[in-house]
Amino acid sequence: MTAHRALAATTFAVSLLFGASAVAQQAAQSTNNAPLKIGVIADFASVYADIGGQGNVEAAKIAIEEFGGKMFDKPIELVTADPLNKADAAATIARRWYEAEGVDMIIDLPTSATALAAMEMSKQFEKIMIVTDAASSDITGKSCSPYTAHWTYDTYGNAQTVGSAIVKQGGDSWYFITADYLFGHSIERDTGDVIRKAGGKIVGSSKHPLNTADFSSFLLQAQSSKAKIVGMANGGGDTINTIKQASEFGIVAGGQKLAGIVMFISDIHSLGLKMAQGLIITEAYYWDLNDRTRAFGKKFFDKMKRMPTMNQAATYSGVLHYLKSVQAAGTRATKPVLAKMRETPIRDAFTDNGVLREDGRMVHSMFLLEVKKPEESKYPWDYYKVLAEVPGDQVFRPMKDGGCQYVKKD
Repeated sequence: MTAHRALAATTFAVSLLFGASAVAQQAAQSTNNAPLKIGVIADFASVYADIGGQGNVEAAKIAIEEFGGKMFDKPIELVTADPLNKADAAATIARRWYEAEGVDMIIDLPTSATALAAMEMSKQFEKIMIVTDAASSDITGKSCSPYTAHWTYDTYGNAQTVGSAIVKQGGDSWYFITADYLFGHSIERDTGDVIRKAGGKIVGSSKHPLNTADFSSFLLQAQSSKAKIVGMANGGGDTINTIKQASEFGIVAGGQKLAGIVMFISDIHSLGLKMAQGLIITEAYYWDLNDRTRAFGKKFFDKMKRMPTMNQAATYSGVLHYLKSVQAAGTRATKPVLAKMRETPIRDAFTDNGVLREDGRMVHSMFLLEVKKPEESKYPWDYYKVLAEVPGDQVFRPMKDGGCQYVKKD
């Protein structure tokens, strides 16, 4: 995977031999003279590089290629940048792209802090943003934007799916190891609400900085709490390190169980089935679900030599749905395109039942999964048993409960 070591933007055009559709050609107007430009703000070198990063760029390219490579008879352009997981850097990039570089839509955003900062630029310039990596449910709640779509998952939905399942299995006392920023706080808050509602209790939590190497003090506190469940309110490399070090401390051997509220197939691949077996997790996408998921998985694997995470599949989906909506609207203008995005169901390799709500939440099924034992895996990346497909209206927070100020009141 290519690593971007400094704040930088790389521009490239994706162009195929296919022309734009007749509809798009006929719709090209004076407002459509410049090439359509999409920006990917991603973590290329830090804790979230594997779940998004260069894989999100390749997923966007696949969507552009499938669409035909052109819009309004001009090659679609893609630009990328790494904000180094800093909110102010993400806002600076978004401002420059929207204001000076003609970017029409920004996608990805690796952390909740970077997403919320960039969303302010999206509101200021009235340009579309699709969040596929960041997870805080505040993105479509109290911090929502009329121009932002939250595509993949969120802390409320994952808490509903995994948290409730584990409590039903008897895991009714929890200790959280939490990433000390908005994402981790949101996981702990949303999962805690689910646990308490189900009759469980939270016995304590430890906060750690992003991209922590040593979890020993946090794990010792979790161990001494005697909680049945150690909930990992973190993600990416932090989750992997928590699980590896928990094994060294004998957390599971001592009778406690680990709960990964936000985990990805890349995490399972890094851990290996011997260490990850039995984990109950939730994902929006798994490459081996059906023919469509496998077809995208193969395309992605050919480029990246690994199967896509749900975030990478969601980036493909978000870009493709956006392009189809621009084409259907006949313009790049934000409001007509957003109207098309909301009125058109999302049916692709990521989901076959997606709907974009007024608050920006893209509602779709989530899958409750169990990591296979090594002897159950029959081929490379055969990692999950599907326990349940949970409908989106049972997963994501009802729009009336989110506190989004832009939702029309009945």
